Amino acid sequence: MTNDICMLTTKDFTILEVMRERCMGRDDPLVPLLDRKLECARVVFSDDIPENVATLNSRVTFHAGGNGPDTRILSHDQMQHAPVGMYLPIKSLRGLALLGLSEGQEIVLPGSRGAQERIALQKVRYQPESARRARESEKLALSASRKPKLTLIHDAGRKLDSSSGIEPGGSDDPGPTAA
Repeated sequence: MTNDICMLTTKDFTILEVMRERCMGRDDPLVPLLDRKLECARVVFSDDIPENVATLNSRVTFHAGGNGPDTRILSHDQMQHAPVGMYLPIKSLRGLALLGLSEGQEIVLPGSRGAQERIALQKVRYQPESARRARESEKLALSASRKPKLTLIHDAGRKLDSSSGIEPGGSDDPGPTAA
């Protein structure tokens, strides 16, 4: 990885730890990349992750190898009823490689027969953590604008005089005879 740093939310880091524990043998192609990600990860709360970092369920545009740009949603697993080519599971080398990268960052993966594949994250088009923060901020602004206004009465402490029709210490309630 460029700078060998990735940024993961606590949730994403935990998912990678579980994936690593479930890898059965050393011949699993995900093991070296999982180890690398877990060792170099900077773990942050979801409220603190920058909006330009690829997290789980983010829609990202990336370049892989010499191919043109591709846009996918990083998913935990293969989606059964989704259109083909919409999701990129983190259980694949490319999906795992993109998780935690910032825009402009790239990673080099070992390919077949000794060849290497360079993957670069071009753009994070949607990030669920950033979208949630925006919704919460919008709700907060909306609720602040709907708060009742406080009306301050300046002369609330003055004494009432007899011209108002109310005797000091008296009441302006006419009583049952007025009915």
